[in-house]
Amino acid sequence: MPLAKEPQVSTVLSRQALVADLGRLVTPQQVLDDDENQRPFECDGLAVYKQMPWITVIPNTSEQVQDILAYCYKQRIPVVVRGAGTGLCAGATPHASGVLLVMTRFDQILSIDADLAQARVQPGVRNLALSQAAEPMGLYYAPDPSSQIACTIGGNVAENSGGVHCLKYGLTVNNLLAVTLVTMEGELVTFGGPGYETPGMDLVALMAGSEGLLGVIVEATVRLLPRAEKVQVLMAAFAAVTDAGDAVADLVGSGVIPAGLEMMDKLAIVAAEDFVKVGYPTDAEALLICELDGTEAEVAQQLEAVKTCFNHCGATSIRVAKDAQEAARLWLGRKSAFPAVGRISPDYYCMDGTIPRSQVGKVLTRIGELSTHYGLPVVNVFHAGDGNLHPLILFDDAKSGDLEKAEALGGDILTLCVDVGGTITGEHGVGLEKLSHMPYQFSDQELAQFRGIKLAFDSHELLNPGKAIPTLKYCQEYRSIQHD
Repeated sequence: MPLAKEPQVSTVLSRQALVADLGRLVTPQQVLDDDENQRPFECDGLAVYKQMPWITVIPNTSEQVQDILAYCYKQRIPVVVRGAGTGLCAGATPHASGVLLVMTRFDQILSIDADLAQARVQPGVRNLALSQAAEPMGLYYAPDPSSQIACTIGGNVAENSGGVHCLKYGLTVNNLLAVTLVTMEGELVTFGGPGYETPGMDLVALMAGSEGLLGVIVEATVRLLPRAEKVQVLMAAFAAVTDAGDAVADLVGSGVIPAGLEMMDKLAIVAAEDFVKVGYPTDAEALLICELDGTEAEVAQQLEAVKTCFNHCGATSIRVAKDAQEAARLWLGRKSAFPAVGRISPDYYCMDGTIPRSQVGKVLTRIGELSTHYGLPVVNVFHAGDGNLHPLILFDDAKSGDLEKAEALGGDILTLCVDVGGTITGEHGVGLEKLSHMPYQFSDQELAQFRGIKLAFDSHELLNPGKAIPTLKYCQEYRSIQHD
């Protein structure tokens, strides 16, 4: 099946006329067209990609979203959806001649059903706020990205976000029951429902990771989990990253599935300890932080199995948290790793790729070699249990050529992930950042299928155009260069 034609987007209305029309659909106060008020929306968390919005609209209701999209569809105006802006793939970068739809006012938890263990929320609800609201009922929301204090459920669905607990409890897609969205034509539709199975195709799963290309989410129903009877956290230090990588593969291969299993290399350990001072051993080359949960008996049995595995793989020390407070401090260092690294470098580029667990040691060794080749330090912090890497490439954007070297190094890491049987993204998405790497992982036929799904929902490619799926022209040029 050939790739579909490239998107044909044309905006014939003047900016002034568009502002006036949108102001009648909502209120003039909800429409922004000046640089000062739109500046905060020029980029997401990947700030090297910037584009000043042409026009920004901040809707209050689903009906307003419907009216805006139906109008933009009729006028063939591109629309980009933005939530909290914590994304790291430039997926929310505004379109130069389109409308930026900011969904931050959709921030209500509509209901929490303790009996069914699920919640109905608007897309602007913060990830952490949902767990805090469910806590009095003994429940929590499992997917917990490092940015959970700020990131929103709508963005989590768009990127299929994971987090510390995704190893045992799954990514967003595994905890998503239903989504209500507005199509580009302005139609309000709901996929899924409160049950664990619904008739027909699983279109809920299709929405997870769709990166704003298929519709605008205005409501989601997610499953909640009961708090475990017992939670135990331990930390193991290793003298080599390869030993820690082997420990990850051996532990999961033995049948023990921790609630969370995270890895940090020496640079990350030192940066986090200097920042939050939680007692990390700064002489270690790698740390594994492991969380076990279940009944008292289950956790006791698993704890002994984990310690045996880690010792067998060469752990130089193992520290078991004495209580919940100490466990929280061990996790604090891992959760603070990104801001901690921000203190030691003018800039850093956060990558996102996934590899088989058996390849962790090999890949980290190769990343070290690439770091030396490019002359840029790399800090490794990642969800070790499911092989989701987050290498942080340190650079100084004020130095000529540094950003280009960081991007080249990041590209080599992504191709390395594919070469060992992994993928170019785990939870951050493709957006603009990884667009050029899509043909490396996917064939033209596979990309044609992606484009076909896009066209089924958005026939004129007006939603987030130019993101996630490369055009036919780019793929042809890419294949030609690779062939040469």
